[in-house]
Amino acid sequence: MTQELFNPQSPSVSSSRILYTPSVFARTSLLHLQEVGTLRALRPHTSRRADLVSFLCFVVLSGSGALKYEDEEYALTEGDCVFIDCRKAYSHSTSDNLWSLQWCHFFAPSLQAVYEKYKERGGRPVFHPDDLTPFTSLLTEIYDLASSSDYIRDMRINEKLAVLLTLLMEQSWHPESMMVSRKRVELLEVKSYLDEHYTEKIVLDDLAERFFINKFYMTRIFKETYGTTINNYLISRRITRAKQLLRFTDMTVDEIGNAAGMGDANYFSRMFRKVEGSSPREYRKKWSEIRKRS
Repeated sequence: MTQELFNPQSPSVSSSRILYTPSVFARTSLLHLQEVGTLRALRPHTSRRADLVSFLCFVVLSGSGALKYEDEEYALTEGDCVFIDCRKAYSHSTSDNLWSLQWCHFFAPSLQAVYEKYKERGGRPVFHPDDLTPFTSLLTEIYDLASSSDYIRDMRINEKLAVLLTLLMEQSWHPESMMVSRKRVELLEVKSYLDEHYTEKIVLDDLAERFFINKFYMTRIFKETYGTTINNYLISRRITRAKQLLRFTDMTVDEIGNAAGMGDANYFSRMFRKVEGSSPREYRKKWSEIRKRS
């Protein structure tokens, strides 16, 4: 792994950046850094990029400007945060109120799927977090790691980038209207009911009638909010309960299927294998052998 530190002066910007080359292992297996730094604009200018195998996160420390991305233009001001897929064309430009930025480019083989989940859960290319400090602190820590001689710095950078992604996922949700906020309150009641009654037979029509919500509307906003369908959420809760009973009780597999809300033995075994990659009996046997060795 190598890195190179630049403090270039140009007619447009003054910047301090590290161009980072991760190890082959990091490139193929980890969230890995490509570039990290800060810049201060010296005059109004525009930077254009396209077809970069990279994702970019940057924050506006001061000043203002604009981002053009996916045929939309976003006004940027102090405190804004940007998260975009650089394989798509984009440009950003400072206004006369010259800005300063802090950023990093990074990538991972799985990052496209993460970004799709980010968008699915309401993440936007531009948002304004309540507190920018967690972002600036993380970017500074990543910069310091990249410039260090830590022999496991790729692992440490992977850890920091994972925290950054979690922060982006957590902070980026911005309800577009009061209707969105009301939807989330309604869904909390639905989800609480599912959490309490997941071992029982739950029919979508009955659920919609109980909460006075159109079933198609309920299905759509549940997936938008929680990233999974109502049916898959129930399956996940039931499988988790079944795993607890398989590991910590002497109940038979058929009894466990009933107790977890999946009464039909064939259905229970089929769904368990689909989720866990093994049958209920194989799962129990594995954990029984682990307990004997411990």
